Amino acid sequence: MITKTITHIQTARDTGDRLQVKEPVSFTSAPADDAVQLSINTEKTFQTIMGFGGAFTEASAYSLSLISKEKRDEILHRYFDPVDGLGYRLGRTHIHSCDFALGNYTYVDEGDTTLESFSIERERELVIPLIKDAAKIVGDNLTIVSSPWSPPAWMKDTNEMNHGGKLLPEYMPIWAEYYVKYIEAMEDEGIPIWGITIQNEPEAKQVWDSCLYTAEEERDFIKDHLGPTLQKRGKNDLKVIIWDHNRDVVYERAKTVLSDPEAAQYVWGTGLHWYVSEEFENLSKVHDEFPDKHLIFTEGCIEGGVQLGAWHTGERYARNIMGDINNHLEAWIDWNIVLNEEGGPNHVGNYCDAPVIVDTKKDEVHYNSSFYYIGHFSKYVKPGAVRIEHTNSSEKIQTTTFRNPSGEIVIVMMNQGDESVKVSADLNGETFQVELTGHSISTLLI
Repeated sequence: MITKTITHIQTARDTGDRLQVKEPVSFTSAPADDAVQLSINTEKTFQTIMGFGGAFTEASAYSLSLISKEKRDEILHRYFDPVDGLGYRLGRTHIHSCDFALGNYTYVDEGDTTLESFSIERERELVIPLIKDAAKIVGDNLTIVSSPWSPPAWMKDTNEMNHGGKLLPEYMPIWAEYYVKYIEAMEDEGIPIWGITIQNEPEAKQVWDSCLYTAEEERDFIKDHLGPTLQKRGKNDLKVIIWDHNRDVVYERAKTVLSDPEAAQYVWGTGLHWYVSEEFENLSKVHDEFPDKHLIFTEGCIEGGVQLGAWHTGERYARNIMGDINNHLEAWIDWNIVLNEEGGPNHVGNYCDAPVIVDTKKDEVHYNSSFYYIGHFSKYVKPGAVRIEHTNSSEKIQTTTFRNPSGEIVIVMMNQGDESVKVSADLNGETFQVELTGHSISTLLI
């Protein structure tokens, strides 16, 4: 028998509600005909959810180093505490520099084809202590995905890390070995790396650290160099993730690699970002054709600098999380967990927003709407949860539904409109009603 009360947690723009527990919702005897109709089928299940998290960039670590220890600890607990925080379990690191680093840097000396000079000493200053502090709060190792933004300049046809360019063929074996060196160095620090992506945004020639691969080049690098190198070095358990870029062409890019059995044998799944489009159905196209492979969100942020107090930013996060999860996504990783008052530091001025902004001059912390919107998923959808089937009768609301390992049902609903929306839900033949105020998100626990 289903319990007769339902926990209701709400975040709403025009109230002070931020992950606020509201009055419990009760089951009723009859549906409301004048409401949006939501039907939930707990018997039909889809993918298992790994969890949620964010990126440990040098910019985040540096910004956190400039505020008081008390405020730094508060932020980490609010993100990573499994009970009182957002329950983050996943992380992402950059293999040497990215744009959200303090400058271009690598782990080897110029022209060192032996990699004997390889050292992650720079990461020991800021990034590694941050990861270790987060892991202590989680009480376990974090699941970390690592991505390169560019090989060292001397390995590329442009001889620079920024502005795109390509990896020279003669350096492909050495570059493959470089990933292993990084993984082993992080393991030596007590930080296991769960997965790697081949290249961050391989179709983007950026003014910052970037490197271009066609789908065929990515496929061939995996099957001829990276895959065999990982196997030879005993890294068979490492998850290799392709693409690591936007969903607009994710199907075409994934198909090129995953249709090749020699390359596909090394690949765990496909990573994606949210820039350019919200064509969520493209994830289902990948899943339907390659159901034994996985889908993971590896990066998304609000571009163009800090937007303190903005509400549309949180709605963008929830809309994208729901859209991807409803199309078979299994794991979700935000970009920078923290940025400073400018939306940096960023060594080429590519300032962005983050769920948490710290004013390093005033020692103040700002939690953006996105922080709370992410929490409606990460705090309540537990690792190992399965997505369950739902249908709703109107585009006025967006919904996604889960069953946690405990058996608890989790329903997340968002209303992006100005007016309140009444929802009448049917769960295995039992009915309840809930009202979603304008510009709000609700999580219901049953």
